Amino acid sequence: MDWSKSKSIFIVVFLILNIFLYSLYVNRYTEAQLVPVLGDKDIEARLQDDHITYGTLPTNVEKAAYLSGEVKNFDEEKIDIQNAHSIIVENKNKLVVTLKNPVKISNINNEINYKLFLQNHVYEGESYSLWQVDKENKKVTFFQRVKDRKVYYNINGVLTLHLNEKDEVIRYEQTLLEKIEEYEEQENLLTPVQVFQALYSKGLLKPNSNITELKLGYSTLVQLTRTQVFVPTWEVRVTTSDNKHEEYFVNAVEGKIIDVQLDATKVEAVENEVEDALKAEEIQKQIKENNEDVVEE
Repeated sequence: MDWSKSKSIFIVVFLILNIFLYSLYVNRYTEAQLVPVLGDKDIEARLQDDHITYGTLPTNVEKAAYLSGEVKNFDEEKIDIQNAHSIIVENKNKLVVTLKNPVKISNINNEINYKLFLQNHVYEGESYSLWQVDKENKKVTFFQRVKDRKVYYNINGVLTLHLNEKDEVIRYEQTLLEKIEEYEEQENLLTPVQVFQALYSKGLLKPNSNITELKLGYSTLVQLTRTQVFVPTWEVRVTTSDNKHEEYFVNAVEGKIIDVQLDATKVEAVENEVEDALKAEEIQKQIKENNEDVVEE
């Protein structure tokens, strides 16, 4: 393959990337327009009729700003981590750390028991909050916290601990967002009742369910570039009548329901394709240079 053909393939890959981003935006915008508007009294009455319950709602969250930040490049500085057997940097933005001595976590379901580990063994460890404990696969997932609020499912702000059978941390992978800045304009946020309205209108709040948690965090509008923008997002946790646990995320400014896990998966897949294209381009460039050297000789 010649160099011009390689460049053409590279351009096509980024064209596909742009189409993907645009389609993602259009789908989100269209979904937001389809949500019917109900009054607060209407939605509260409907929840009551369907025996959908909830506890005390937040009353002091009325405004918040968009945030911006950058993906940490771990190649830019020497990372020194206590008790590290090996530290590997993957793709500049991911640390893979294997510990020299496993570290015991006394109760893996209790976030406070990770505090010392995060302080002593993880770069900027206090920036992360516990999200999920996967006992079957012996994995513990933390999301990065900015402005004291979680950033949901951003592949560039995640800490994943790997445990052995004794619930000891043996290694972990880490990505990090840095240089977080707050936009000047404070946005009016949806009230908790309006969040319930958005979910109910989509049929996501089922009869006899209990809304167990409502918290404000951030989700990422686009996470394919080094500089990223985060939008205030309501996290809603629900327990259904058959004791299933569900989680939903609602854009706190526009009222759109966000499938953050799906978006993160799509983004990761596209990033992998772009990375493969970059590697292929570099290989072709090297082959071309080698061929030119042979001709000159």
